[in-house]
Amino acid sequence: MKIATVILVAASVIAGSGAWAQQSLTGSVTKVDEANGKVTIQQTQGGTVGTSPGGMAEDFKVQDGLLFNALQPGDKVVFTVTESGGVKTITKLEKQ
Repeated sequence: MKIATVILVAASVIAGSGAWAQQSLTGSVTKVDEANGKVTIQQTQGGTVGTSPGGMAEDFKVQDGLLFNALQPGDKVVFTVTESGGVKTITKLEKQ
């Protein structure tokens, strides 16, 4: 019984920590760094990711499978970010 309680408490702490929080955002691509697997996006609306306010250009790691050759600076995008361990990763990206 004690083991089950400890497991439930640990699961509650992990779930409540926001380690796997996702946010959908909009922005404009300012830089594509294919060599390092990153895209810089200037957010245009909607909240924050981590501690950066909306409107600031920010680097995001890109999840495997997203195509860099389809992106250019100036492209307007809607994207979903997952933050885990301080690393912000784009998991979904659509051009507007």
